[in-house]
Amino acid sequence: MRGPGGWWRQKSTPAKFETYTRCSFHFFGVTEILGVGLPALGSLGPALGAGLLAAVSLHAAVCMLTVSRALDWTRGRRPQPVRLLWTLASLTAVIAVAALGIAERGPSGENVDATAGAVFGVVLVIGAGVMALGVRERRRVYAIVGGFALGAGAVSFPLGAPAPVALLTMGAVFLGGGFLAFTAVFSVWLLDAVYALDEARETRARLAVAEERLRFGRDLHDVMGRNLAVIALKSELAVQLARRGRPEAVEQMIEVQRIAQESQREVRAVVRGYREADLGVELAGAQGVLTAAGIACEVHGETGGLPAEVQSALGWVVRETTTNVLRHGDAGRCSVALRVLEGRAVLTVENDGARESDDESGGSGLVGLRERLQAVDGTLEAGFADAGVFRVVAEVPLTPVTTRTPQTSVPAQATMSEVTS
Repeated sequence: MRGPGGWWRQKSTPAKFETYTRCSFHFFGVTEILGVGLPALGSLGPALGAGLLAAVSLHAAVCMLTVSRALDWTRGRRPQPVRLLWTLASLTAVIAVAALGIAERGPSGENVDATAGAVFGVVLVIGAGVMALGVRERRRVYAIVGGFALGAGAVSFPLGAPAPVALLTMGAVFLGGGFLAFTAVFSVWLLDAVYALDEARETRARLAVAEERLRFGRDLHDVMGRNLAVIALKSELAVQLARRGRPEAVEQMIEVQRIAQESQREVRAVVRGYREADLGVELAGAQGVLTAAGIACEVHGETGGLPAEVQSALGWVVRETTTNVLRHGDAGRCSVALRVLEGRAVLTVENDGARESDDESGGSGLVGLRERLQAVDGTLEAGFADAGVFRVVAEVPLTPVTTRTPQTSVPAQATMSEVTS
């Protein structure tokens, strides 16, 4: 069973930031109810206070709904909530006018005026700030804030408010609404930036894989291109000689066979070089890549004295685990430790920020690592060591009993039709 914070740990960094942004703006609605709605119940009496509390609560609920729909729109999940924005604007205007009317024409008393004035200002300020989430153009944000400020002044004069009070009210609404509107615009920009950075990190990992594939393909092309061209030419020459009954055709086919066998050896050398990995280089590269990605990486242990086969096998473990840390979860820390215990080299890679949905203990990447380690009598264990902490432990004996390399090449005596098929 998941713990109380399991739902939070399952989220990626952008999803966590989006949740934080939503909760921050929803908190404005809670503040509205607790800050001006409940005090109205005590200051204005049961009937009038309950009515104003209900109106403020309705306004807070519409604001929360607008926040959710507007943020979904900014992420491209919903259409722009135009009707909801107009509904919020209308409801804000009605409640503000009602609060100002209570302050000017309602029951007398300083508490009544203070409470109604607070409702008037808070509703306008929060309404303007929340509506700014639902628009993109800067001029529309200015129009919303300026319109609410001018509306506050325009309503104050007919209800009998003195000119200095009306101007002060306009300034307060403009400053408060402008601050919340700026906060809304900045929050949306920051949320988009967080998602863009996360996508860039995934793209960088994919590009690294693609670059390695291109390098391997380029090496194979360099090795095989010339040899295949020579084989094609000599085969064509052998066909022409054979049709003429010339004995030189046999010599040409012998040469074709020799070139084909040489090509096989060269391909094996390329693949062997691709499979081999220097452990020291891989550890330094992993630390550099993870640090550049904003992940604190610590590397402990020395690679000196380890056999080449052991270094190659553990180097592949470092490659694969580094890729998993970059692609999966939301790591902030990664540690790599290399130790030699009782004739075995033990490599431990541990990172935080792992999610259960990204558990690759049975994934193809780690399955491939297990096969590589089995070739040198090694073992691999992977799984969660703690909540959100993923650990990979690879052990390889310093003197492997056997070395089993998968046979991927074609036997020398195979015909060319078998090779191409």
